Amino acid sequence: MAATCDFQLPLVAGDLLRGGGVGRYVVQDVLSGRELPPAVAAFRAAFRAQGALAVLQHFDTMYSLLHNFQAVAPALREDALELMMQVASRHSNELPAILGDSGLSHADLSAHLSALKMNCYVLTGLLEAFEKQTSKNGLVEVDPGGKNKKNRAKGSESSWEEEREPLLRLLNQLLQLDLRRLWGGVVEEDFVNLVTGVCYRILENPTIGHQKYRATRDAVTHLLATALTHYDHLFSATLKITQMLQHSEHVAPVFVRAVTVWATEYGLKSIVGELLREIGQKNPQDLSRDTSGVKGYATFITELAEQNPALVLSNMSVLLRHLDGESYVMRNAILAAMTEVLLQVLNGDQLEEVARGTRDHFLSMLQAHICDINGFVRSRVLQLFTRIVQGKALPLTQFQSVVSLAVGRLQDRSVVVVKNAIQLLAAFLSNNPFSCKLSCADLADPLKKEVQKLQEMRDRCRETAAPAITPEEEWEAMLPEVRAAVEQLLPLQEEEDEVLEVEETAEGASEQITGLLKKLNYKSAVHLTQKALCHFQGKEPFISSEEENEEATILGILKRLYIGKNHEDSPCDNSSLAIEEVAPKEQPQEQAQTELVKQEMLVQYLQDAYNFSVKITEALSLVSKLMYENSVSVVQEAIEFFVTVSRFGVPQALLGVRRMLPLIWSKEPAVKEAVLNAYRQLYLSPNGNSERARAQNLVHSLSLIVVDASLGTIQCLEEMISEFVQKDEIKPAVIQLLWERFTEKLQCSPLERRAAVMLLGLMARGKPEIVGSNLDVLVTVGLSEKACEDYCLAQEVCNTISKLASNPKPALERNKGPFRLPQDHMLFGYLTEAVSKGFVQPSGDWIPFMEAAITLIYQLAEGADEISARILQVCSQKVLDKLQEADGQKADQEASPSRVSGASSLPTFLLLHLVSLVGQVALQQVAYLEVSVSAELRRRRILKEEQKTKKFDSSTSQRSRSTGNETTMEEELGLVGASADDTEAELIHSICETELLDEKHLFSAFVPLVLKICNNPGLYSDPALRAAAALTLGKLCMISSEFCDSHLRLLFTMMEKSSLPDVRSNLIIAAGDLAIRFPNLVEPWTPHLYARLRDPCKSVRQTAGVVMTHLILKDMVKVKGQVSEMATLLIDPEETIAGVAQNFFSELSNKASG
Repeated sequence: MAATCDFQLPLVAGDLLRGGGVGRYVVQDVLSGRELPPAVAAFRAAFRAQGALAVLQHFDTMYSLLHNFQAVAPALREDALELMMQVASRHSNELPAILGDSGLSHADLSAHLSALKMNCYVLTGLLEAFEKQTSKNGLVEVDPGGKNKKNRAKGSESSWEEEREPLLRLLNQLLQLDLRRLWGGVVEEDFVNLVTGVCYRILENPTIGHQKYRATRDAVTHLLATALTHYDHLFSATLKITQMLQHSEHVAPVFVRAVTVWATEYGLKSIVGELLREIGQKNPQDLSRDTSGVKGYATFITELAEQNPALVLSNMSVLLRHLDGESYVMRNAILAAMTEVLLQVLNGDQLEEVARGTRDHFLSMLQAHICDINGFVRSRVLQLFTRIVQGKALPLTQFQSVVSLAVGRLQDRSVVVVKNAIQLLAAFLSNNPFSCKLSCADLADPLKKEVQKLQEMRDRCRETAAPAITPEEEWEAMLPEVRAAVEQLLPLQEEEDEVLEVEETAEGASEQITGLLKKLNYKSAVHLTQKALCHFQGKEPFISSEEENEEATILGILKRLYIGKNHEDSPCDNSSLAIEEVAPKEQPQEQAQTELVKQEMLVQYLQDAYNFSVKITEALSLVSKLMYENSVSVVQEAIEFFVTVSRFGVPQALLGVRRMLPLIWSKEPAVKEAVLNAYRQLYLSPNGNSERARAQNLVHSLSLIVVDASLGTIQCLEEMISEFVQKDEIKPAVIQLLWERFTEKLQCSPLERRAAVMLLGLMARGKPEIVGSNLDVLVTVGLSEKACEDYCLAQEVCNTISKLASNPKPALERNKGPFRLPQDHMLFGYLTEAVSKGFVQPSGDWIPFMEAAITLIYQLAEGADEISARILQVCSQKVLDKLQEADGQKADQEASPSRVSGASSLPTFLLLHLVSLVGQVALQQVAYLEVSVSAELRRRRILKEEQKTKKFDSSTSQRSRSTGNETTMEEELGLVGASADDTEAELIHSICETELLDEKHLFSAFVPLVLKICNNPGLYSDPALRAAAALTLGKLCMISSEFCDSHLRLLFTMMEKSSLPDVRSNLIIAAGDLAIRFPNLVEPWTPHLYARLRDPCKSVRQTAGVVMTHLILKDMVKVKGQVSEMATLLIDPEETIAGVAQNFFSELSNKASG
């Protein structure tokens, strides 16, 4: 009975339980779980006996197994699957012969068709059931102790993975047969959907994209390819794939690989167009609302373009409407697809005209979206252009426009856009086709010369180019206009007769007429011809014939004159010679034209390179400002950009490289490391064949930085170089070379020698032994008698030696005192000699050297005050000697510009040196007491307390001690320590207040001189002396609060009234230091400090801004209404001053929020 029934594929499994009409197969009995094992065994026996058609009698058994799949034992499921695969496999092997048998009856064909449907129905049902079971097992949580359960789950999953692929291959094998004869024509669509539907359901598994499921994906791909090739599944597949892309983002990469296989291996290129057309027809407004769906489409388009750019190109037009849609994800995807097409298809110089037009169209659309309304699109397009530039797919003609757009995006409000704009500019630099050196100055001169050369070549070509037409041809061209003039002007007008005069001879008249013809003045030529006919009647060439009318006569004369004159002007009348000369002349003309074309190309190349360099230079100033943005990633990109620019020889890059130096103090480790890496690449990786050559290049590069660097730059370099030294990144050969330069073993300039000392000092911060082991060399070479010849070198030697004292080592034992040298050390003898010897010499570099020497003495010397006092006494005695020498001479008493009036005949520079020396010694004496002496007193006190504690512990160790007594002891020691700190501070304060400016102290002898210079600006008019005296007054005020209080009015009066900007700047700095040392005294004078923010001199305003920034941020000055004066600096015309104000308010806001 079953054999005669037609099996219809059900829409749902329950349809097979209900009768669908006469002759249709209906499941008679659904077996229970207990009845299934013997039924499956019976099916297996029937299969062995009857073959594949046994399924017709035992379909109910397999249907029952599917119906009760969850209740059936796993072993039975496996057996059923194995049995059905054997049945379907045998049927697949038998069907080719059956389909080829033309004598097969209709009943047999129907039986095989029903068997095929049943086999496929059961196989797909089992496949789906196992798939659901496996995914469900993967979602079940494994209990902590259930290791075996976990292993079972993994085992079942891997087992199913091994069985799923053969099952899919079996279904593919069935579909590859020519099954149309079973249906008598077109294969039933429900049958195709039955097989393909299970493929799509497998692909819906979120884990299908994993590498371990690659075999399954390939099997599904080939099965669907068979359906597409043989069963007209294209329309259904298109709808199903687009639907799945919309709801399952993970399937996009899977379908990309599948579509690639279909298009390349099966020739199904049309499905690419159908899928893209279906996506292109989606409503852009719907896509903007469906964010999850659009991601699937976007991923599919992007990855498909990567795999099949040529196919996407042929269907790109259907997607372009989404570029105007609201979904930025779709815009990004389409623009990315364009980029892949540009890189893989529309790339190269051999493109046809149509392809070149398409390329330019795509590039213009990409450029338009650099200014897209959405920041993500702008950022993505910049990334895409970076790939295009790196892939050398951007035509040279569009370089300038894209670079200009990228420079404009540097000011974008989106951090990601700015970051990608910097990356694009760096890519332009690294892949530019112009030159490895992009200096505007270096390119401007060659461009100018080549442009001039081009103009000369064009002029030569214009001169040598002979007319291509003969005089006869020229006359024929002129004839219509000449005839019109003759017809218009006959008969002769009287007024014209008065204007035109005929030459006296016929030859002169002929030349006159010919000249008018060449000037295209036909009317005048005709008039003169008429008059010449009357005047020279019968003379050549003015001969008229009676047969000709007047018009023909005039035209004939004009023709003879024009053609004949032009023939006479030719260099050679010999026609044969002219013919011989034509051939040699043609070749030089062609060669000149070729050279002209080459020159035009060269000029265009240089012009493009120059324009590119100008844009990069413009970008440098913008990128340098980005180095202090809050975004770490932008700062890192800006730093890397300057490293790239530096390699291309752009001079302005050095400014950016220096500007990044302060970032070495950044609190962000990534930024600090970026700066270190930048300097490693730029300076620690020099070129050279040997280690010596590399060391020379490194020293040369670093010398260029330090030789004219500011104090702030030097401090940043010191921090950086000390890091390199501590990590042993600077080789010993470099240090050896620096010593050779300093000691003049290696010939070098004074500037290079000075830079060598500075670099040694910077390196000593990381390793003090660099200086400590060669202290004698530094002293004997740098501070010898030749120190007076180069005070700058001596100053740098002092700074380098000072690193021995300034090196912080927290791990030092308290038992050891600070590093000090004895008074009789040769260093201080050399310093005393150099300072006192240079004191009487007019040198502008002596004061900075003296300040460094005095500072070094107080840092390293035992009894530094005694050494300084001796220096002061020696220098004062020299001043007195000069005065006595001047008074003893009976010289002219008239004032000299180089002398100070009112101070006998003492040279100005001596007073300047004396006042500066007093101020420096006073300041260092205060610092010495407040820092060094105070720290030493505290160290000794703590050492004594520790010794007392040890003695107390040893004396009480034999007795029992209570916790209470121990606590009391510690508290008492703490109180003693606190009171001792106060006592030491009072001692230092007392010395400063009562002793340093006492009449018995050396300073008291110089105070009247300083006050006299400050109070008498008319008498002491030298600007440098007045500035030094003002600064010294500020330093003396640092000593004593009483002295400070009594002279604050003078100090602030000079700050306000002095006409010298240097005096005002010095006093602002002094007032800032006094506000920290004596805040209560300076507080009433705060408005005078704020007033300097409005100073007419920009240097004074900048100094005032920096000082007020420090005072306010350190809470030495309260933020009141007067802080608005700082706000006015934000609009200061000087960019540096406005930057100071911006930094102040930024730090103030951080402080308030912190």
